[in-house]
Amino acid sequence: MTITVKLFAQYREGRFKEAVLEYPEGTCAKAVIAALGIDTSPYPLGVLMRNGRHEVEEVMLQEGDILSLFPKVGGG
Repeated sequence: MTITVKLFAQYREGRFKEAVLEYPEGTCAKAVIAALGIDTSPYPLGVLMRNGRHEVEEVMLQEGDILSLFPKVGGG
């Protein structure tokens, strides 16, 4: 299945801003994060969105979904 993945902030470093990628049917967002080699220990996942809606990492993706990944940000 084809998924559009959008990365933000530190998750883009050494990767991409947006890409259309192929994954097997039944792939969850957590598997995509692992496949991209995103280490969430220095930059924990802040927001995960599927088609513009907040979701959990275990959400099952479907053909044509847009997955957006944002690390937690701090400051003030």
